[in-house]
Formats: sequence, C-alpha cells, structure tokens
Amino acid sequence: MNVPGTAQSVSERFELRFKAERPHFTRYLLHNTSLERLVSGCRWTEGPVWFGDSACVLFSDIPGNRIVRWSEAEGASIYRHPSDFANGGTRDREGRLVSCLHGTRAVVRTEYDGTVTLLADRYSGKQLNSPNDVVVKSDGSIWFTDPHYGIMSDYEGYRAEQELPCNVYRCDPSDGTLTLVADTFACPNGIAFSPDEKRLYVSETGAMFDESTTRHIRVFDVSADGRALRNERVFHTVSPGPADGFRCDEDGNIWSSAADGVHCISPDGELLGTVFVPELVANLTFGGRALNRLFICGTSSLYSLFLNRRGARRP
Repeated sequence: MNVPGTAQSVSERFELRFKAERPHFTRYLLHNTSLERLVSGCRWTEGPVWFGDSACVLFSDIPGNRIVRWSEAEGASIYRHPSDFANGGTRDREGRLVSCLHGTRAVVRTEYDGTVTLLADRYSGKQLNSPNDVVVKSDGSIWFTDPHYGIMSDYEGYRAEQELPCNVYRCDPSDGTLTLVADTFACPNGIAFSPDEKRLYVSETGAMFDESTTRHIRVFDVSADGRALRNERVFHTVSPGPADGFRCDEDGNIWSSAADGVHCISPDGELLGTVFVPELVANLTFGGRALNRLFICGTSSLYSLFLNRRGARRP
C-alpha cells in the first residue's frame, strides 16, 4: 500500500514527550517506550476500535470513505471501501462492529458474515444528522451522538438540510427503539461511560463555523435503571482543544484527544498530564494484549503508545 494518498504502513518512532501536571502521572508512562506511527497517508482519521480476537485495530479515514485495518502481523489494509463515510465505532456485547455513518446518516452493525444491519437512521420520522461517536452499555443498549458535521459539507459526507437538533440518543437494538437522552448540546461529539457505568461523558465541540461556542466535556449521572441521564454539569475543558473522542482507563481516568496530543484527566476533572503527538488528535482507544496500548488517531496517521495503565473493561 505505497500509493501516495492511500493508507500505508510505516515504522516511525518518536521520542516520548510529555508534561506532568501531577507527579503521579509519570507512573502511567513507560519511559523505555516511544510514540509509534503505524499508518500514514490518510486525510482525517477517527473511530479506532480494538479487536482482541483478531489482534487488530480498525479506524476510519472519513474523507477517504474507508475503514482501515492494522495489525502487527500484516500492517495496514483496507477493511471496507466505500464505508459510507464511517466515523466513530465500537463493539457490541457479541463482539460485532457498530459504526456511525455520515453518508447514510445512520448507525449500523456489521454481522459475523459481513452483512450490515441498520440500527437507527431516524427519530420521530426525521432523518438523523450524521451520527458521530458511539458506545455500548453492558445491557446491550447503544448510545451515540448526532452532530451535524457530516452534512455541512461534501468533505466528510454529503451536504444536506438538517432535520433534527444535534442530540444524544439511546438505541435498543432488540426492537430499534430510539430514545432522546440529551438535547442541550450545540454539537455533541465524543462519548464514553465510566468503568462502573454510573457516569456518561459527552464532549461539546460546537456548531460548525461557530467560534463562539463553549467547548468542553460534560458529565451526566446515569439513572438507576440505566436508561436515562441526570445531573448534567461541566466536567473539564481541554486546552488547547477541543476534546473530540476519549476513553476511560481502569481507574476511571479520561484519556482525551486534544490539539497538542492526548490529555489524561482524573475522575474529578483535574488535568494530570499530556502526551504530545505530532498531529492534532481526533480520537483514541485502548487495545493490545493487556489493553495497555493506546491507539491514537492523529489527523493523517494512526499512532500507538504502550502505557503503564490498562483501558477500562466493560462490566
């Protein structure tokens, strides 16, 4: 895969550069490791998903209209093209890929045989905007954000009229029921549950072309029945930001994308430290044999960094 402008495997290492805001952040890092660039040649990388049973990571190159696969053994290859401008992704409780699509303005599931099942594309009879990021709760419900980024231009989807506000939804895959769970965002983006699923984090990245929007990560308490959100408040403001995608480690720390790399934020909303990355970071996920390898989507490249920290395991 050495054609210019296409995803290709690379083998580049960068000196580990970081800034510790709190001394214990240095214990999260392995100082005999380096930041590795694994894939380059993309236009805008997003939505990394780790498949431990296949020892590979899938990620989206949204403007390239493809999902790229990378493994240590085989390097980079095309998993799906065209991808309907896939953005965020995750796995459901049965290990199937769940994807947010800008092209068809939908959330879909890839079955074991490779067929694609539509999970959600409308709410109250109106078409969704451009589902962006997604998580699956332990009860199997699918929670996703629906900003308008994919329909505001023809670069990451197809320009179209917006029919709905930019909301956060919960989908019950058993019957397709779509429930509105948060409607206070200009444009919600990244989404993640705390390890115990008592909290839901959602980033506000603001309406496209609106520089006046306040950009931050908000947090909600999840109701006792696990179906609704309560007590919305601001959790943390990433600077330089905005925060896009993020995931929790085993202790509930948030590892978030930022303009200068990856920020580690405590469950109390305190910045613990920054790992610097050569490109603007859009999203990340934990993977590897022990879930201690951070896979980082940085603009045109996929990076990785081994940590002295494991990603949160689902209940």
